[in-house]
Amino acid sequence: MQGGSISLFRVAGIQVSLHFSWFLVAVYQLTSRPHGYEMRVFAIYEYLALFLIVLLHEFGHAFACRQVGGIADRILLWPFGGVAFVRPPPRPGAELWSIAAGPLVNVALFPLLLLLQTVADRSGMAFRAPDAYHLVDMIRKINIVLLVFNLLPIYPLDGGQILRSLLWYPFGRIRSLQIASVIGLLGGALLTVYAFTTGSIWLVILTFFLLTQAVTGWQQAKALRLEEETLQPASATPAERPPVL
Repeated sequence: MQGGSISLFRVAGIQVSLHFSWFLVAVYQLTSRPHGYEMRVFAIYEYLALFLIVLLHEFGHAFACRQVGGIADRILLWPFGGVAFVRPPPRPGAELWSIAAGPLVNVALFPLLLLLQTVADRSGMAFRAPDAYHLVDMIRKINIVLLVFNLLPIYPLDGGQILRSLLWYPFGRIRSLQIASVIGLLGGALLTVYAFTTGSIWLVILTFFLLTQAVTGWQQAKALRLEEETLQPASATPAERPPVL
């Protein structure tokens, strides 16, 4: 995923990069899909706002990981969202906080965006500046959709990884990853069926990506089991959070 990425900037030692495919999908989304604005420039603002929310979400993961003593120094933006490359300490609590902090950013944004929407409603923006009003409304909805989607208990979405961290307490590190991966495969399969019924090629691609990551989670669990049995370092790096939206 890091091949073909462009370095944008660095914040607190965290390098933020953008994958080149982001531009290709952006052009398609902005030119081929309806956006509901009279002025096309507002569709660009909406697309940029989407990735600003995603970026804040990923910084939540990164800073939380550092707070518990983990390593987090890279964030990659790509067409399906963002990837925070985090490696929390191998403890359930540390991993749980590193993962949960991302959705908590969206939770924190909810009242702020709701307040912005209320101000827009009371100011009569819907009549004076309909494009700006539609943009405010869409940004609020985007934050909600990202929060709800990410909390689905489908590994490797945040919800699936939060489930894995909670299962770590009673079942241990390896068994919890196996259970989360199986649930991720089942949930991903159901989501794939739904994607085909909607006819959305992007949702189909996303669900395929989720399925492959769930399989990777199962393979990482096997690698951890082998490491435990042989007392040799495994080639996989299961402590690194897999890429999610």
